[in-house]
Amino acid sequence: MVSYGNLAAFALVALGMVLTPGPNMIYLIGRSITQGRLAGFISLLGVVLGFVFYMLCAAFGLTALLLAVPLAYEAIQWAGAAYLLWLAWSAIRPGARSPLQPDRSLRHDRPGRLFAMGFLTNLLNPKIAVLYLSLLPQFIQPEQGYVLLQAVVLGLAQIAVSFSVNLAIVFAAGSVALWFATRPRWLVIQRWLMATVLSALAVRLALEQRQA
Repeated sequence: MVSYGNLAAFALVALGMVLTPGPNMIYLIGRSITQGRLAGFISLLGVVLGFVFYMLCAAFGLTALLLAVPLAYEAIQWAGAAYLLWLAWSAIRPGARSPLQPDRSLRHDRPGRLFAMGFLTNLLNPKIAVLYLSLLPQFIQPEQGYVLLQAVVLGLAQIAVSFSVNLAIVFAAGSVALWFATRPRWLVIQRWLMATVLSALAVRLALEQRQA
């Protein structure tokens, strides 16, 4: 079973990832502002389904493969670190635009399409793939047994953290966008903070030793 220490550590990593603006946050803020909180909530349910998909993939095969094949594990580990560093650079490069400046051009869609778009946005989100393929296996301890159960418990913890944060984002989207729109310096600070968090996660991922 997952130790409380590992569960808490993974929950903190999940919190750091969800607080780092990415495709999900951009889409949920934009949808909530242009079409209302209900639309944002329906979109969030689609995002959650994307999390469940990744969790099941990790639990029923991908995690076992990574634990069994060291070279595959290390390749994904370094690819994940490189991607996180690229995200960090994208946040602070010249001409970069803050993810907290949402796209207001989104058209109004029906609930079914909102749900599907939320699902696809998360499914195609490389940050979530990195979380489940590169970070989650590091918190699994084979010596504790029940690797499948460990993957599911860790995945559920990530989903709970992400759902809670994203739900708050949906309900506060208008206020957050307005606050940042009237304080451009904070947008710059947010981008640098985002880059710092991503860089720290990349370094941690690159230096993390595979658990035996």
